[in-house]
Amino acid sequence: MTSTELLTRADALRHGRTPFVLATVVRAERPTSAKPGDSALVLPDGTVEGFVGGTCAETTVQLQGLRLLETGESLLLRITAAADAGAEDAEATGQGLVTVANPCLSGGTLDIFLEANLPPALVHVYGHAPIARALLDVGRVLGLDTRPASPGEPLPPDLDVVVVASHGRDEEPVLIEAVRAGVPYIGLVASRRRGAAVLAGLGLTEEQRARVRTPAGLDIGARTPAEVALSVYAEITALRRPRARAVRPAGAAGAPAVVEAVDPVCGMTVAVTPATLSLDRDGGTAYFCGPGCQHAFADDPSRYAHA
Repeated sequence: MTSTELLTRADALRHGRTPFVLATVVRAERPTSAKPGDSALVLPDGTVEGFVGGTCAETTVQLQGLRLLETGESLLLRITAAADAGAEDAEATGQGLVTVANPCLSGGTLDIFLEANLPPALVHVYGHAPIARALLDVGRVLGLDTRPASPGEPLPPDLDVVVVASHGRDEEPVLIEAVRAGVPYIGLVASRRRGAAVLAGLGLTEEQRARVRTPAGLDIGARTPAEVALSVYAEITALRRPRARAVRPAGAAGAPAVVEAVDPVCGMTVAVTPATLSLDRDGGTAYFCGPGCQHAFADDPSRYAHA
């Protein structure tokens, strides 16, 4: 895959709201098969598209990339064959550097920058009045993926926010569907009195009703439509900041935690994906960083019985 093809693929992923990690080799100390400028994409299912080195280097990039898709952060990854390089430890440097000792490397060192690319929060706004239009405009300025929506439209699985600003029109079915779909933030733009009346008539449990924020937004004394929109997004930001963002790939209700295993031959930690090399062993399955370790295990499983 050429650099142009890789960038085109990255643009398509962004357009499709699919999270990915862009891995770019920024330094290569020979002997290595990769060179500065080589790059690859790590997708949520563990697929690696592009080239950042041999099988073992790719396996390390895959694991670190999947971890970043859970946090939304970026880091500099150093892969080295040095035995004294230490274990993976991002906190030791405090500067976003993770060093991984990879015994499978041919002796060189790779520095690879991993950049998480997550889709912006997806916001559905219901209504056509000035406040609804302001919610769309202000949300776009904030870099959110704000879209006008109509009652009856299916809710995307990665929907983050539903704000109903339709002033009494078709509010109930939208709120009920959003609550049952587990949308993280649900707001109803209404007075405190009318909002309480709407919630009372939804036929939801008390716990479910508590998930609907009404009046939506922080109390900042908002009067104009733009100020109301600002108050709503201020509340959304306040509620989202304290907790790590859960990345939900398009087409899935949620992203599972990365499943990891230790290669019994070389001791590397690998991500367990449908494409990870494996062999059955007594009491379970052994997973490998590459074909070399898989073949070594197959030749003499007893040698690694306690690994």
